[in-house]
Amino acid sequence: MKKGVLFAIAALVSAAMAAPATAATGQRIKITGEIIDTWCYITEIMYAEGTAHHQCAMWCAAGGIPVGILADDGQVYMVLKLEGDATSVANPAILKIQTHRVTVDGEVYERDGIQYLVVNQVVDDSGIVKQTHEDYGIQPFGN
Repeated sequence: MKKGVLFAIAALVSAAMAAPATAATGQRIKITGEIIDTWCYITEIMYAEGTAHHQCAMWCAAGGIPVGILADDGQVYMVLKLEGDATSVANPAILKIQTHRVTVDGEVYERDGIQYLVVNQVVDDSGIVKQTHEDYGIQPFGN
């Protein structure tokens, strides 16, 4: 009897371990906010928004630092992919909109409190709208 129960438990555990993990399902979302580089934003090394941070944000994105969207409600979404582009690190398409205010349509996935975003379409690009030089000056990497 004990061997049968142990065998059944072992079979269940083995089957559970062999089953593929289920992928998270995304939720359709439309977000408006500023494209940011996540490193400077989270570490607060530099003022990480607007024109005062544009050059540094470009270098960070080109170097592979993850890009995010700081939404109007204060939530940060880490961008995993942009408009079907195969390149997710140092994506040239993201460099064209770095520090811009955008509205995007995509799929959001959440895991362990982090919001991940696959952008299907940039619906609106207002360019750089947060003019911060007057308040913060040009940051060390700016021109």
